[in-house]
Amino acid sequence: MTPHTDTFFRSLVEWLVIVAIACGLMLVVRTFVIEPYVVPTGSMEDTIEIGDQVFAQKVTTNLGMSPQAGDIIVFRNPDGSSDHDVLVKRVIATAGQTVEMVDGRVLVDGQALDEPYAIGQSQPLASQAPGVIIRYPYTVPEGCIWVMGDNRENSADSRYFGAVEVDDVIGVVVLRYWPLHRFGTL
Repeated sequence: MTPHTDTFFRSLVEWLVIVAIACGLMLVVRTFVIEPYVVPTGSMEDTIEIGDQVFAQKVTTNLGMSPQAGDIIVFRNPDGSSDHDVLVKRVIATAGQTVEMVDGRVLVDGQALDEPYAIGQSQPLASQAPGVIIRYPYTVPEGCIWVMGDNRENSADSRYFGAVEVDDVIGVVVLRYWPLHRFGTL
């Protein structure tokens, strides 16, 4: 091997090691820290639009911390008949709290929520997922949360598929990064 060939191979190996480390770090960050998602439906309009791209932080869920009321979360869709494996909704109530809808408003533990982000009337849905029966007031079971889309009249949410298990929560949405003109924290 000539000195020139030796230098070329050494440089090639160095670059391959750098690329492998970068890919490994990216995989660790995406698995445990933060991951991008594309919002599949209009259920969170006007807060988040169809096709918006958001980052969901996973640190708190990986540390076993449950999402709090008001958080916008990404979670595995409990409705197996849906085309969407992952959904984005807002946490309305947590384990042990009661949820009901009266006169188009959401009540948690008997108190009407102040929801300036919500569009439309909050009503129980006429139909529910197969095998799901929800009677109001509904008490959120232990290990679960109640989620609803901000676009109340166009959202299949806990009113449709019931409470979501905390174990199905992937992360808490922290930032919209696309489109750029709507860039910002959520």
